[in-house]
Amino acid sequence: NVSPSQRDEVIQWLAKLKYQFNLYPETFALASSLLDRFLATVKAHPKYLSCIAISCFFLAAKTVEEDERIPVLKVLARDSFCGCSSSEILRMERIILDKLNWDLHTATPLDFLHIFHAIAVSTRPQLLFSLPSLSPSQHLAFLTKQLLHCMACSQLLQFKGSMLALAMVSLEMEKLIPDWLPLTIELLQKAQMDSSQLIHCRELVAHHLSTLQSSLPLNSVYVYRPLKHTLVTCDRGVFRLHPSSVPGPDFSKDNSKPEVPVRGPAAFCHHLPAANGCKYASAKRKVEEMEVDDFYDGIKRLYNEENASESVGSVCGTDLSRQEGQASPCPPLQPVSVM
Repeated sequence: NVSPSQRDEVIQWLAKLKYQFNLYPETFALASSLLDRFLATVKAHPKYLSCIAISCFFLAAKTVEEDERIPVLKVLARDSFCGCSSSEILRMERIILDKLNWDLHTATPLDFLHIFHAIAVSTRPQLLFSLPSLSPSQHLAFLTKQLLHCMACSQLLQFKGSMLALAMVSLEMEKLIPDWLPLTIELLQKAQMDSSQLIHCRELVAHHLSTLQSSLPLNSVYVYRPLKHTLVTCDRGVFRLHPSSVPGPDFSKDNSKPEVPVRGPAAFCHHLPAANGCKYASAKRKVEEMEVDDFYDGIKRLYNEENASESVGSVCGTDLSRQEGQASPCPPLQPVSVM
């Protein structure tokens, strides 16, 4: 039979496929649920595990994703390196459907996370006061990443998806608000779950997330160094960067600290429409406050949040020589995201 470690390994593989094919987190959650349900009904040989997993992944994509986002089967079989052909995936897909009685619309832990988080935010508006830089959807995106990580732990399979989601929300509320316990009890009563199981689930989830935090690399150190370039004009309204004769500020190396490479583009080129010989044009750049990838894009609709606004910086009517060495095209520093 498939061992717990083999199951966890293939779930982690599906998580990588979700990023590779840019699919919704709901697709990964449903694929994991289908895989666990199928393995609970049959005794599968480990050599068929990759074929079973990729078939569940394909079924979940066809159930959750829009038609234009569903991966082509041949491309999925080739780029996933699953080791099976398209026809083998289709045959395994039919076996899975028969064993599950064609019932694919089951609630996943992610569905319960959405429900519990919405109740917590609506009943406790002060929940995110300590996190002013996060909107409710961004906070839910952060919890979603943690939940998907926990779904790859076979030790947590003993709990229902609702219990796992409530334990995740309860641990997060404990960090943010002092009256987290009454709200946890209220959610526990609404879900009609056992409090002793919730306590045990909280302990395992907290331990699993602590191992995730300890495995992360140390925060990267960035050194600010303005580029030593000047902006000049070319034909057809094209701006290019060339080396500048004016040296920019530099930093001395501290031998007591490890050397950190400075990251930044060496040169760039913006193609702008020409305007009657004018040497200046406006440039637009989209600025995001937090890197939240597809989780935030797929979740923010739940809270009717508008898209992040774009900030426009104009260089028309200014002296380009005075801009030299005063601004850097480097993007703002982003916090380290948890996978």
